[in-house]
This record gives sequence, C-alpha cells and structure tokens, in this order.
Amino acid sequence: MADYHFVYKDVEGASTQWDDIQRKLGNLPPKPPAFKPDPFEPAPDPDSVPKDKSWIDEKTEEELDEIEDDLDDDRFLEEYRKKRLAEMREAVKISKYGSVMPISGSDFVREVSQAPQDVWVVVILYKEGFLECGLLLQCLEELAVKYPATKFVKIISTDCIPNYPDCNLPTLLVYNNGAVKANYVGLHSFGHRCTPEGVALVLCQSDPVLNDGQSGSNASVLEGVRKRFIEKVVTEHEDHDDDGSSSD
Repeated sequence: MADYHFVYKDVEGASTQWDDIQRKLGNLPPKPPAFKPDPFEPAPDPDSVPKDKSWIDEKTEEELDEIEDDLDDDRFLEEYRKKRLAEMREAVKISKYGSVMPISGSDFVREVSQAPQDVWVVVILYKEGFLECGLLLQCLEELAVKYPATKFVKIISTDCIPNYPDCNLPTLLVYNNGAVKANYVGLHSFGHRCTPEGVALVLCQSDPVLNDGQSGSNASVLEGVRKRFIEKVVTEHEDHDDDGSSSD
C-alpha cells in the first residue's frame, strides 16, 4: 500500500503554533509581514484644482494659450494669464543672444542686414592673433552678457570685406534696420584703455545701441552705462592712489 504524505499549507501570512515555536528557537527565519495593499487614491481631477495665480504660474506658454477660453468668466485670472504670456515671450527675446556669435561671409545678410528692426547689431571685424582684436573681443563678450537684447557678432575681416587692411583692425560696425549707423576703426576709438565700460559709452553716444531688455527705456540704459563708466574711472583712480601711497 502506498505511503502518502500530506503537507498542510495555510493561508498566506498565517502561521501555525509549531512554526511559532521553531521561530523562537531560531530554526526558522522571521515571519514575513502580511501583504497589505496601498490604500486606493483616485487620480486627481484637473478640473477640481483651484484656479489661482500659482496654478497659472505652473503653466507653459503653450498651455497658457490653450486655457484662454477656460478663463472667460474670471477677469482677474485672464489678465494675469496675459501678463504671464508677455513675461515669457519677453524672457525668450532677452535670452535670444547673450554672447558674441561667430558668423561667416555667407551669414552676414541673414544675421546682420536682415535682423529684426528693433534689434541693434554690433559687428566686430577681426583676425586671430591680433592683440588689439583680442582686447576688444573680451570687452564685447562682457557687454553681450550684460545686454542680451543687443546682438553681437564677430567675423574675420577679409571674409566680410575682401582685402580689408589689417591696419584697420579691429573695426566695429553698428547696424540697425539693415543700415550702418556707426563704425569705429582701430582700438584707439575707445580711449587709451579699452574697457567694457568705455566701449559701452562710445556705442551709446548717439544711438540706443545697448539693450538689456529690462530697463524699460533707452534713457535708463544710457544712464546705467554712464554710471558704470564713472564708477570704473573712480575705482581705477582710487587704486592708483593706493599704489602710489604704498610705494612711498
């Protein structure tokens, strides 16, 4: 007659008295915790989220365009939505530049002559290995960061104008609305010491070339340029006096 052995299987997570004794003696591993599913939470309903300023602040530009019809009954939120859209688009415009972009001769018309009418373009004609060109480029790099709504580009002189004399380098051309508004030949055009503050002051002498995208008016930008130039001159004068007194 066959010998049958039956193994008793209890429900999952349950334990027999024998198992409990064996666990106390260390003959069995600790009892695993009983499975408990996470409490059910329904997905949040987007329409139930309170519509306030913080709700609008979380939206992207595309989403703000899409919810225009949803705010017809809330005049305050609709005005705030328009304000946020304007801020986003202005921020995109401001961050459009911010550095001195290299261009080739074939890029000139598109990047300079056909630039938007409200954008001033500063073009430096240069060549590698010229100390004066390097000094002016350093100044323009700093100005490009401070005034990201002004477009700064650099181009090898002979790529722009064939046979352009090296003795005229560096040359700065200022464009607006497809036309040359000013040109500066040689580093001496910016004073005996070429500094970002001095270059900025020269550029803004007759036209509102520099634009930080935030000051709101050309007069306020020019006032800021003059203020920084004066502060730079005063600081250099004080440093010179300190060096002179320390050497005595």
